[in-house]
Amino acid sequence: MERSLAVGNVTRVQEFVLLGLSTRPEVRDVLFAVFLTLYLMTLLENTLIVLLICRHSELHKPMYFFLGNLSCLEMCYVSVTTPSLLAGLRTGPCRVPFTACMTQLFFFISLICTECTLLASMAYDRYVAICRPLHYPLLMRPQVCLGLAVTSWLGGLLVSVIKTACIASLSYCGPNVLNQFFCDVSPLLNLSCTHVALTELVDFISAIIIFCGTLLVALASYSAIGVSVLHMPSAAARRKAFSTCASHLVVVGIFYSAALFIYCRPSRIRSMDLNKVLSVIYTVATPVCNPVIYCLRNREVHVALQRTLHWS
Repeated sequence: MERSLAVGNVTRVQEFVLLGLSTRPEVRDVLFAVFLTLYLMTLLENTLIVLLICRHSELHKPMYFFLGNLSCLEMCYVSVTTPSLLAGLRTGPCRVPFTACMTQLFFFISLICTECTLLASMAYDRYVAICRPLHYPLLMRPQVCLGLAVTSWLGGLLVSVIKTACIASLSYCGPNVLNQFFCDVSPLLNLSCTHVALTELVDFISAIIIFCGTLLVALASYSAIGVSVLHMPSAAARRKAFSTCASHLVVVGIFYSAALFIYCRPSRIRSMDLNKVLSVIYTVATPVCNPVIYCLRNREVHVALQRTLHWS
């Protein structure tokens, strides 16, 4: 299953083989149908959210601005990883050229880093709205929101350029089999035949800065919200604020728990099957749940959706 090119005394891998989510033919067809349905649902949900936010002026608020960015990101995110997942389930282990693998890795890292920063920005937005409502128009004015969004996207690109360049510069002499359904950092590092200490250090530091840094911002924001909610005099206001933030916190918790376990743990822990299960959580399950939790159960979005259906 290896295809390599001999250059002098060095054998360089020209392609990788993705084993996919499952190598059992009896379950691949069922999983293919399930994940194809989830993929199409994710695209449909997020497209609907973007259209509603763009079409209805009452949704032109900071919270929905960030949700629109998150929806665009989720559509890109699932379109980077899910096609190779579906291809593996349909045809079995598939071959991916080296350049295509690095390209997928670049977009994956960029989007996951951007999502972390966007989730932290959304948590900060809710903190200002609940804990400092009088300062909300100033602290979350359009220029600030645009700056946070642009920083999220550009920051993800910058981190991805550095990490992908480090991984692509390694030598891969064989074997070339990745026990994963997409080109991910850890499986690629395990296949390198050169010293990877510097690359692992860059990967670990960037993971700490991006994942842990944004997680601390999100946790600090939601903790402050929790304290503020407990001091609200109105029981109805407490229920509304708690319901909104609790659902947001569930999504943040699931996403970060899976991502941190994979990218911030010691490199000697190498359970690839567990990695694949956790990867499914934050590459497939979270994107399909986010629109429901963040938007489609929101009253303002419901009203906008009903108006859209009525006009149709």
